Amino acid sequence: MSNEAVTARIQPVGISKASIPVAPGSRSGEQVYTAICSSCHATGAAGSPKMGDNAGWAPRISKGFQTLIDHAVKGFNAMPARGGSPDLTDDEVARAVAYMANKSGASFTEPKVAAPAGGTAKVDAAQGKHIVDTVCSACHATGAAGAPKTGDKAAWSPRLAGGMEALIASATQGKGAMPPKGGFSGSDDEFKAAVEYLVSQAK
Repeated sequence: MSNEAVTARIQPVGISKASIPVAPGSRSGEQVYTAICSSCHATGAAGSPKMGDNAGWAPRISKGFQTLIDHAVKGFNAMPARGGSPDLTDDEVARAVAYMANKSGASFTEPKVAAPAGGTAKVDAAQGKHIVDTVCSACHATGAAGAPKTGDKAAWSPRLAGGMEALIASATQGKGAMPPKGGFSGSDDEFKAAVEYLVSQAK
């Protein structure tokens, strides 16, 4: 199976990063845009400025970052408050505004996601399983394109011979018919959790 065929196979089950279970308030601007804002801002629906349309965004950007955030939080014209997603925090809305505006000519600073007390935010096993179930299983559930099937210890054994770090690096970069990160568009940490979950099923 060619790389193009694998990509086509994966595409229908691709997930938005924001759909992955995350702690409240921890979604990035790109995650919020992909899961929510893109429903209008990817096409210009209801008079919304399309992301990447510098001319369409220019008069809005000129009003300032805080004004754009206020409009997005409270709702403005045809846009409902928080884009119709009341679970979004103010910071998540601000990150989405910064992400879209910066792709359209602005240079706003996207509010950072705060790490939990005691260290860096971690991606848990449940998130890894979610990614496997919704993305990786397109090939690993059936062994398509030579992918080792989930739970097949014999198939996974030679791949684990070089160690976990080497396996993760290889999968992240793409190998053979497998595209980089298996076509997953999330972070490296999220993808690492998916690889670790797959490996755990082969032990």
